[in-house]
Amino acid sequence: MTALTVQPRPLRRRVLRFVGHYLEMVAAMVIGMMLLAPLWPDAWTARPDVGALVMAADMTVGMALWMAIRRHLARQITEMSAAMCAPFVLGLVPYWLGVISGETLMIGAHVLMFVTMLAAMLLRRDEYAH
Repeated sequence: MTALTVQPRPLRRRVLRFVGHYLEMVAAMVIGMMLLAPLWPDAWTARPDVGALVMAADMTVGMALWMAIRRHLARQITEMSAAMCAPFVLGLVPYWLGVISGETLMIGAHVLMFVTMLAAMLLRRDEYAH
């Protein structure tokens, strides 16, 4: 009797799947932002701090919904949601202290968000390159 062995997928395929997964989440974020943004009062989004949190929430909802559709575990969705929101929340402190402008808050948080998302995926690369 021989045991069945599972052959690992080729590296190239795993890398392409990982990158594809990242791009899917970015697309879901953009769609979430576009669909949910009209729901918020202009008075809220006019403030850079509130606008940043609203935008982070809109993107997170889109991404979390897509991950749920793709049957990711709640843990994975929660981790990715935290990775996405953390840069925006952390950026509020220097903004409120007057160290950075609202524009810097938005740009900096977005750039860091893509980095923290990638870091979250790399920590569990096997799950995202499946």
